[in-house]
Amino acid sequence: MKNVLVIGGNRYFGKRLIALLKESGHRVAILNRGSSDAPGGIEHLVADRDDEAALESVLAGRSFDVVVDQVCYTPRQAEIARRVFAARTRRYVMTSTVEVYEYEDSAAPVAEDALDLGTVAVDTGAAWEDPEFREAHYGEGKRQAEAVFAGAAADGAGSPFAWASVRVAHVLGGADDFTGRLDHYARRIRSGEPIAVPAVNRPATYVYVEEIATFLAWAAVGADFTGPVNAHSHGPLTTAEICAEIERRVGGRTVFREVEVGEISPFSFTRSYGMDNSRAVALGYSFSHSCTWLADAVAETIGEVTG
Repeated sequence: MKNVLVIGGNRYFGKRLIALLKESGHRVAILNRGSSDAPGGIEHLVADRDDEAALESVLAGRSFDVVVDQVCYTPRQAEIARRVFAARTRRYVMTSTVEVYEYEDSAAPVAEDALDLGTVAVDTGAAWEDPEFREAHYGEGKRQAEAVFAGAAADGAGSPFAWASVRVAHVLGGADDFTGRLDHYARRIRSGEPIAVPAVNRPATYVYVEEIATFLAWAAVGADFTGPVNAHSHGPLTTAEICAEIERRVGGRTVFREVEVGEISPFSFTRSYGMDNSRAVALGYSFSHSCTWLADAVAETIGEVTG
């Protein structure tokens, strides 16, 4: 049994992660600002992660075998976490994103070393406290946060804990998918309304909501790797493949409209969003193939109402 702290993430795949850890017999606590309650039987610590003094206060005298940070979006948050948890945990797992590769555009799947964190410029003075700025710079914030953790061993102070980042692909599935991305397609397919796509529309890698929760639990308590790892199911998906499954569920007709500029639909990409998950596989994780869960993911999120 391990003593695990989960920071934020008490919804979608985060709540599944917490349930898996608890069901596996681990002692789990969650930390958030108090905007959502902890599940039954889970210790709830309340503090604003951006407030270093508040974190120090609520964690006084506490230590954890593993911390899983679901909501580290900025280099400033990463620096606070490095200081606060330096003597409080042996392992720190940050949930990151495929968006750290936003400057990559490769026909081949992108491996972790395509991004050299040692070359990432960290700017803690940017307007990270502004929600609009943070959302507009989501990939950049995650990339700089990773660079802060990765730089711990290179700044002369040594790494305060074993650090890993899980670069999560686009997640599909679950009735509690709050993103509205699949619904974007379902509404248009039902009505035959055109769906905006780029002239050259690239496929992307995806992961089922249940699988990413299982992967994060494995990364936290079942593995000991350090550094970044890509996490996604085998089998990239195209916009057409996703829409075809939605059409089978809800009826209607898929109509694509190619656009050169302006907003395109959520799962349409002008550049490659394909990651290479071979590092995770070599470390011992066995991913599913997208063809085994896509139908279930669509049915869970948008249902099977026709018309």
